[in-house]
Amino acid sequence: MDIPEFEVTQSCYPLRRLSHVFYTRRAAKLNTPRPAHPDSRARGHPAPDAGRPAPVPLPASLELDHVAIAVRSFDEVQGLLEGLTGHSATSPERVESQGVEVCFVGRVELIRPVAPDGGVARFLARRGPGLHHIAYRTPDVAGLMRELEAQGYRFTSDGPMTGRGGHRIAFMNPKSTGGVLVELVEHG
Repeated sequence: MDIPEFEVTQSCYPLRRLSHVFYTRRAAKLNTPRPAHPDSRARGHPAPDAGRPAPVPLPASLELDHVAIAVRSFDEVQGLLEGLTGHSATSPERVESQGVEVCFVGRVELIRPVAPDGGVARFLARRGPGLHHIAYRTPDVAGLMRELEAQGYRFTSDGPMTGRGGHRIAFMNPKSTGGVLVELVEHG
């Protein structure tokens, strides 16, 4: 099968020059914030920073505890993670309060739903397997929850819950964290 060659004609050159000008001008504008359209608030759109809580002044930075991946079966990624990290997977542990079964490969938590109506089951039904949440370690979950709620952040529960291994945990509502489910973990 012959593939036709394209012929560059005189009419192509002005388009090429215009696209170069566009990209050059666009690159120059990347470092300047785009001004809001004057009518955007009249149409009901919030101001660019409206509703976004200010950065939280924490007493110390929190250490990453783990990253969780929602899976239908541990076999989906367990072998890959063991090969990449050199860690063996822990024995699966059932967490009835969350309706899941979990196992760890290094700092990666694999979570599998055991209840069809739980949050992880709904997550898998909507989005399929993938990154579920990021967890940070804190010495006092309840105290940090109060601080963050005072800053305007919301949680999925009124107080700390019991997680794997008896740890106290709390999940920040993704609607108040830019779409990321954040777990706070207090090791007991």
